[in-house]
Amino acid sequence: MGRNLQSGERLRPVDLARGHGLSTQAIRNYEEAGILPAADRTPHGYRTYTPLHAGALSAFLALVPGHGHRTATSIMRAVNEGAAEEAFRLIDESHAQLLDDRRTLQAVESALRDLGPTMASEPGAAPGPGGTFIGPLAGKLGIRPATLRKWERAGLVSPRRDPLTGYRVYDDADVRDARLAHQLRRGGYLLEQIAPLIAQVRAAGGLEPLEAALRDWRGRLSARGRAMLTGAAELETYLRERA
Repeated sequence: MGRNLQSGERLRPVDLARGHGLSTQAIRNYEEAGILPAADRTPHGYRTYTPLHAGALSAFLALVPGHGHRTATSIMRAVNEGAAEEAFRLIDESHAQLLDDRRTLQAVESALRDLGPTMASEPGAAPGPGGTFIGPLAGKLGIRPATLRKWERAGLVSPRRDPLTGYRVYDDADVRDARLAHQLRRGGYLLEQIAPLIAQVRAAGGLEPLEAALRDWRGRLSARGRAMLTGAAELETYLRERA
């Protein structure tokens, strides 16, 4: 953190690029995007940079892992335009999104825990082994049959039709999907937010294979949180030196 970004040292584009493992074209692109302050020019028109530009580049590269390229670009552009409050707002939004993602993960994990063993069909209610009709299933979940039909249209459940009666028949996988959808709906999630998870459960062949995916999801969220801390430290250094 002890670098003097305001020193009079002059850097060529290649110096700045090599110091960060980038191409000189990337440096020019970053300047044009507002990620770096405008470079000075030599009498012959060549760009020259300073340690302050190196600090801006370090801050941007540190922000990307936590905030993403687009938001990191907007943050740096705001800082370089003197709109620090806008930069802080963008950072706050990223933190709010991370918190929302954590809450989503917790809701999904809670829903999966609450599912427990797949419900067994009640005697006399099922048309065959492992299947149940819409009425008994809706009753088990405490919802209306119309809700199950709505979920079917949204792709959350895919019951087959009984060849003799034409009635919907929900097998064990359908019951599992309906219970998972019910848990997430109670948590306030929209059908379009639930559908991708249901698809993942189906692709994984059940709930247990999702444990690895959930661990990976949790790890990625933690990595984002830590990356935000690193980015904040680099940005604070750059802001202090600009001031």
